Amino acid sequence: MAIHIYPPDQVRIDALNDRGIALIGYGNQGRAHALNLRESGCQVDIGQRRGGSGFARAVEDGFEPRSIREAAAEADLIIITLPDESAADIYAGQIAPGLRSGSALGFAHGFNIRYGFIAPPADIDVVMVAPKGPGTLLRSLYQEGKGMPALLAVHQDATGKAEQIALAWAAGLGAGRAGVVRTTFASETETDLFGEQAILCGGVTALAQAAFETLVEAGYEPEFAYLECVHELKQIVDLIYAHGVDAMRRRISNTAEYGDLTRGPQLIGKETRDAMKRILSDVRDGSFAREWMDTYRKESSEFRHNLRPPGSDAFEQAGAAVRKLMPWLGTGDSG
Repeated sequence: MAIHIYPPDQVRIDALNDRGIALIGYGNQGRAHALNLRESGCQVDIGQRRGGSGFARAVEDGFEPRSIREAAAEADLIIITLPDESAADIYAGQIAPGLRSGSALGFAHGFNIRYGFIAPPADIDVVMVAPKGPGTLLRSLYQEGKGMPALLAVHQDATGKAEQIALAWAAGLGAGRAGVVRTTFASETETDLFGEQAILCGGVTALAQAAFETLVEAGYEPEFAYLECVHELKQIVDLIYAHGVDAMRRRISNTAEYGDLTRGPQLIGKETRDAMKRILSDVRDGSFAREWMDTYRKESSEFRHNLRPPGSDAFEQAGAAVRKLMPWLGTGDSG
């Protein structure tokens, strides 16, 4: 089935004219949404806990943050950019009590709606605009007069205007300059979680560390192993990002291309593909979402320490040593 990309003339900001927006959560993604929308002419209010880093950052950016309860109660569109694991509790305690009939609830990711951790009342619109990239890039592209593609979905259309509101939100972010694609909360959430686990985060980090450890165990210097298995990874990914896989292969050596075509399938065989299918199944039936929420509620941030893979210290130490040789990265250490 072909995807539906909204024509540019439909991605208009008109539906947000004279509508108050409350942005809940001033982190990486929330800040970009707030600033882009404000500079697009929208009325943006910030709901943020006093004393946190997000509160101070919003003040620096010229906003006057209020409590989440106050900001949400007066808004026509409430945009939630909170972490998945904390959004449901904040919604139940500070947003839901003040929801007005006919208002709209917006999400930058479908997780809490898809798995039922948030269940809005039937008399409000529920929409999603999910930029396909980090907030820092969403912001910088907007400032350059460009845009980041975004996914748009309508979960609930109580007023008959939900899609127009979502399109206006996407326009305010600058997404109309790149492309706004219609989807569903379920499709966005399931593909996003699977991608993070199978390739973007879980797959890449596990493969890179395993390759690093293979070289080190064979007697090669850790720094050389890190340069080969991690540092050069960016060069290949950048080529794929800009040109595609086939064009990447045309830009590397013949030796590298032959190794790619003959050894890649040895690494990603039936066992790996079966594991990917299990991962997707857990995402689709809600097992992963329930597991994650249960883990967070029991351990909070401790899950990072408890789940850290063996060998991480040597891997990170080698990375820190490599980065010290590259002052142009702007880190100077492992930060």
